Order: sequence, then C-alpha cells, then structure tokens
Amino acid sequence: MKQTRWKEIVLYGLAMAVSKGAFAGCYPLIPGFFTACYLEEVNRTLLLIFSIFGMALFVPVQAMAKYTVALLVTAAVIRLVEWAYKSCRTYIGAGGAALSLFLVAIAGELLQVRNRAVVWMGILESVLVFGMVLALTPILHQFMEGGFFSFGRKEEISQIAPEHGEKLETYARSFNGLSQIFSQMESFKNNFEPEEMGKMQQEIAGKICMSCDQCAICWQEENSPMFEVFYRLFHSIEKRGGAKEEVHQELADYCPYSDSIIEEAVGVFEKAKLNLAWYNRLLENRGVIAEQLDAMAYIMEDCAREYKDISRREGKLLGSVKYRMKERGIAAREIRLYERRNGKLSLQMRACSKWGNCVPVKELAKAVSQGLHRDMAPGKYVRSMVGKEENFLTFEEDTLFHTLQGVARLTKDEAQVSGDSFSFLELDGGESVMALSDGMGSGIRACKESEMVIELIEKFLEAGFRKETAIRMMNSAMVIQGEEGIFSTVDLASMDLYTGICEFYKIGAAATFIKRGEEVECISSGSLPAGMFHQLEIDRTSRQLQSGDFVIQVTDGVLDDLYVPAPEETFQEILEDIQTNNPEQMAKQALERILLFTAGKVPDDMTVLVTGIWEK
Repeated sequence: MKQTRWKEIVLYGLAMAVSKGAFAGCYPLIPGFFTACYLEEVNRTLLLIFSIFGMALFVPVQAMAKYTVALLVTAAVIRLVEWAYKSCRTYIGAGGAALSLFLVAIAGELLQVRNRAVVWMGILESVLVFGMVLALTPILHQFMEGGFFSFGRKEEISQIAPEHGEKLETYARSFNGLSQIFSQMESFKNNFEPEEMGKMQQEIAGKICMSCDQCAICWQEENSPMFEVFYRLFHSIEKRGGAKEEVHQELADYCPYSDSIIEEAVGVFEKAKLNLAWYNRLLENRGVIAEQLDAMAYIMEDCAREYKDISRREGKLLGSVKYRMKERGIAAREIRLYERRNGKLSLQMRACSKWGNCVPVKELAKAVSQGLHRDMAPGKYVRSMVGKEENFLTFEEDTLFHTLQGVARLTKDEAQVSGDSFSFLELDGGESVMALSDGMGSGIRACKESEMVIELIEKFLEAGFRKETAIRMMNSAMVIQGEEGIFSTVDLASMDLYTGICEFYKIGAAATFIKRGEEVECISSGSLPAGMFHQLEIDRTSRQLQSGDFVIQVTDGVLDDLYVPAPEETFQEILEDIQTNNPEQMAKQALERILLFTAGKVPDDMTVLVTGIWEK
C-alpha cells in the first residue's frame, strides 16, 4: 500500500511537470498524460487538481482554459463509457481524449474557422494525443504494478514453491526405495526344493516308519534303497497327483506299509502345494504393492516437475495480461504463470468484476491470449462467467487439433444389457482419450466387469497416472479380487492434440483402424485380456495423425461375427466405402453393414467407437 501511494505521488508530480512541454504553441502532453493516468484509475480527483495546478504555473491563461475544458470533457466521456459498459478500453479513452481536444480547439477558434492552419494543427495534436495515450497507458500500468513481482507475499510464494517440489521428489525417492525392497524379494516357485522334499520325507517317516521294527534298517543304512524309492514316489505324486503303478509295486517290495505311506505322501503333498500356492499369492501381492508404490512415486515426481513456475521470469507478460483484464473491468490478483513439461503455458489467477457485471470467460481468454502472445483457452472446470464474487480461473495454451466422437452399439440377442463399456476423456495437458472394454461373455456380469475396468482407468488417468501405469494398476486390482472368470479386454487410444501423435494400448483387444480418406490401416494385437495374470503384456504402438483422420475401435463381436477368413481385411473394405466425415454416422453405417453379414442377427455385443481429428 505504501509503495502504491508514493507511485501515485510521482504521477501527480509528473502531471504538473508535463505542463511545461510545449510544441508549436500546443501542449499535447497534458491531455495525453492525464488520460493515461485517468484510465489507470489513480485518485482521479487529485489527478485533475494537480493537472490544473500545473497548467496554472506553466501554461498561458487562454491555453489553460482550452486544456482544462478538454480534460473535463475527457473525464466525463470515460466515466460515461464506464457507466454504460462497465469498463473502458484504452483505445476508447484515447479516442475520447483526442476528439475532446479537437472539438475544444475548433470551438475556441470558431471565429477563425477559415484558417486552415488552425484546423490541421488541431487534427495533428489530436492524433498525437491518441497515440500518446495508447503508448503511455501500458507503461504506466507496468510502473504501478512494479513489474508484477516487487515485494511482499508474492515473492514469498515464488520462494516457497521450489521447496514443495523438492519435498515431493524426496517422497518419490522414498517410495521408489520401498518398491525396490518389495521387488527384490524371492521370486515365484513352481517346484519344490530338495530341502522341502527332505522335510516331507522326514514327516512321512516320522508318522509311519517310527512304529516299524525295520525303521533302523530302512533309513540308517547308507546303501538303503528307500531313499531312491521315496525320491521316485515324490516325483510321481508331484507330476500325476498319485503314485505310478511301478513305483507303488517297488515300494511294496521293500515296505509292508506301502499303502499307508503313499496315502500319507499324497496328503503331505496336497498340503505343501496349498502352502506353495499361498506363498506365490503373497509374492504376487508384494509385486502389486511394488507397482503401486512405483506409481505413487511417479505421480509425486510428475507433480514436482510437470509445472515450472515462470511468473518471475515473465513478469512483463503477466503485467500485460493484468492490464488487458483491467481494460475489461476485471480485477485480477495472484496471477501465476506455469510452463508444462511439453513447453505449453498454463495461467492461474483469482478474478472478479470491479463493476459487479458479468463478463464472459471467453472474452477474458482473448485478453490472456493478447497478453501472452499465445492462443489460450479457458480451463476445463472454469465457470463461463465472472461476476462480483471472486473466482479462481485457469487458462491453458490452446491445442492445434480438436476431436469429435461418435458411437454405435448393439446388445446381444436376448441379452438385457451390453457387456461392452466405453469412455471418451479430455485430460489436462491437451490429450483426448478413447477407451473400450469388452467383458468376458455377455449380460450383466460382463457389463459389470467392463464397467469396472473403464471406471478404474478413468480414475487413474484423471489422477495423472501414465497410461501404462493406469492399465497395470487396474489389472492389479482385478487380480487381487481373486474371482475366477473376471477377464476383460482393454483398448485405449490417446491423442496428443498439440502434436497429433496417437498412442495405442491394447490388452487382448480387437483390431483398431485408422481411416485417412479412402486408405485404412489396421493395428492388431495378440496379448491376453486383463485380470488373468499379474504380469501384464501391453501392446503399444504410435501413429502420427493428420487433420481429417479417423480412429475406429471395435469389440470382438464386430469382427468375429463377419464369418469370413480375414475379418480385419473385410472391415477395412467396409470403412473404405464409407464416405461421411461425421463420426457418429460413420459408426452407425459401419455397424449397419456388419449386420448384412449376420442376416440382421446380433450373436454377440457389438460396439463401434469413432474419433475424428481436425486442425482448429
């Protein structure tokens, strides 16, 4: 506040000093400087008083009367415009000052109107005042704002933000360390170790052989054949679940309690296999925990590095943004400018209307674009209007491309609901994602399976996880559930709307197609569905899309029910024949032509998703 006051005092002093500037008997600095300061909304009454006082000191009486009237008319015009439109643009204020000065000059020389020199002098002076106001107003705004970052709390915020980033990176390293500890634990076991075989042998001998008179002969002599017989017995039970006939007969030749030994051995092996299964499940859960810790570490690193605060470095740009917001009657504060990892800008601020009227956020986006010299668009969750109450606004650098989506689907004959689920997402950072999942089977259970897959992927992606990480965490959740038969395909396409690069992630999904004019490319996969195994195989490919391209995703029901030797090639031909540029119509026409191959029947759930991409 103190700094603002002394800056205003400087302006009042300059308002007096400019009265000394004379050019060919004119004083254009007086109305030019006055109008620029008046638009900056300093204490307007004091500004007028000091301007008149300066003219009283340095300007002749006749000229003083002329410029005093011009200042009063200019102030009245600006106030009238502010009352009518709740704001006054710089060019309107400059035009008002120039026109007021010209009219006063002409009125003062009314008796000498035939003197063309007076008319041309008035015109030139008005043009000079107009240009001076346009040039001087942004400079005065920068002066009053102090380069945007000059003191106090704003500077504190800039110093605190890096510390938060360092803390997040420290937490991320801690989670990475925990993940490595879990990952370095013992690996899965498929067979029993020799030590475990020896323990099982001792357990069987302790229960059956200890009560036998020949125990010492069978187990204490080094050349006893019982060791080899038990070895073959264990391997037989491990492979077949029971003893081979020849192994049974060989054991009977040496031991009268062979039946009891075999029965006990089978029981011991079943218990050992159960323990082994639980041991492997425990290791599997440890692997899931390690993956989740890795994902958390990535999110923390991403939060620490995704946004780089460049507010201090780009203070002039932010001052320009604030100036243009003020022109539209918006008071903006706490303006922060961030640079994403991909070099794109993100602007955040708190803003409200100074006059209580509602201003469209799209109009403010134009002001932000002019100030930053980049195309900016309102954030995803920003209100459409800004009123008297303060609102938090975000503006993101606008993308080069935009997308439109369409979907067509049919439910299996006699089924109540479709087992296919899909989603279209617009993520922060200029990504458009289309996801499709086909639950195993059909009906309500398949619907619940695919819905769960899509919901999990949506939540993970919206939280900021990478695509592969989101898919793996979704798979881990399905595996941990432990229910048999819960398998679903995952087909995900992520389009970068800044570059046009599209990444495809497929887990057991049907082929995806890219249509460019009459050419159609097929992207297929051979991986297994999600939820079957903890170690997930993800087929990932990428393509550079062009304006006018279409990405088409389908479920297995679309291709499998064509009943042709090469269903992918047949579907490519179907897409080549479709001429529409409407994604919705393309999806419907594709599904209608599929029904020609099935005689109008729907033997399985069918879903076709289409996304078209165009330059803005």
